[in-house]
Amino acid sequence: MIQKIKGTMDILPDETPLFRYIEGIMREEAQKFGFGEIRLPTFELTELFVRGVGDTTDVVQKEMYTFRDGDDSITLRPEGTAGVARALIENGKYGDTMPQKYYYIMSCFRHEKPQAGRTREFFQFGTEMFGADTPAADATIIALAAAVFRRLGLKNVKLHLNSIGCPACRPAFRGALTEHFSAHTGELCDTCRDRLSRNPLRLLDCKSPICSAIAKKAPRTVDHLCPDCAAHFDALCKCLDAMGIDYVVDPSIVRGLDYYTRTVFEFVAEGIGAQSTVCGGGRYDGLVESLGGPKLSGIGFGMGITRVILALEQAGLATIEPVRPRLYIATLGDAAVPVALSLAERLRGEGAYVECDVVGRSLKAQMKYANKLGADYTLILGDSEIESGKAALRDMKNSEQSEVDIANFKL
Repeated sequence: MIQKIKGTMDILPDETPLFRYIEGIMREEAQKFGFGEIRLPTFELTELFVRGVGDTTDVVQKEMYTFRDGDDSITLRPEGTAGVARALIENGKYGDTMPQKYYYIMSCFRHEKPQAGRTREFFQFGTEMFGADTPAADATIIALAAAVFRRLGLKNVKLHLNSIGCPACRPAFRGALTEHFSAHTGELCDTCRDRLSRNPLRLLDCKSPICSAIAKKAPRTVDHLCPDCAAHFDALCKCLDAMGIDYVVDPSIVRGLDYYTRTVFEFVAEGIGAQSTVCGGGRYDGLVESLGGPKLSGIGFGMGITRVILALEQAGLATIEPVRPRLYIATLGDAAVPVALSLAERLRGEGAYVECDVVGRSLKAQMKYANKLGADYTLILGDSEIESGKAALRDMKNSEQSEVDIANFKL
């Protein structure tokens, strides 16, 4: 038997209503904040992610699905931000009125160990805002993510906030990190030893228990910020306070992609296991320029939909009522089938969800099936009903019946 590829999943019809419900809230909240939907190619030139995401990241070094297409190296998108920045540049949107605000709901691909909340094909809601470098822009992006969680009823999701500085203050922090981790070179994992000289900031993001313990005692980013970055972070905190959005300043938040500057944040769901980060993002003021565009600030986030579902399940909020038919038309005899199909077609055209028998069940089995579907009403059509043009409409909730005219029947 051919089976699905490891790290992918089938989302069956009894599961999709929850996905659609969550995605609907995400779309509605994004639109309230003035974000327009963008749809991107599933694959891009590999160079986009090497330059945009960063060649020292785990994503580029270990996790991308890359293949050859003639002379080109192509990669399935591992995230959304680089693709949106490429689209902004290629379509000349940097010349439009700022800020430019986009959202997307799409699948991404990373070759990593499958586990609860982490698959090789995963589904992500993301937002990107370009051309606004103020703390108010950071607060707006964070508020949008918080609004989604609030609409979903999730109260166990906490905002963790940090600043990782800018090119002006990063060298001093980089030096302090290098000095700290160099004293523990023999204890570091192979990946972190390689990163120590190339990008020591990545060591703060290592999931190895030993490296994590060393990182806990490392210098804090917020203690090495230049005056501008410190003022930006302080103003962001004041904005969040004014908006009533609770947060924790967490120096361990650095995010796993090289394009981040200044503000970085994660929303963490308590009680869903190791993959507890349900949303992460931050500012990436140098990304557009690094991809060949003009100097243009940016900030955004990515929210994992399956991880949101885990948080909803943990909170007992993952039950969505299935859509039930307004009417089930039961047929008795061959002559009733085309009449039932014609009636169903007319009522569906008027906007109603209508079911009728298409497998040749007995009348008793049809009524049992109608009950299983949760139909509001049933209508039985047989030879006598067709001849008279009248049929009995049964209310399935209270078993009351009324006679209706078939030709003029409306729900």
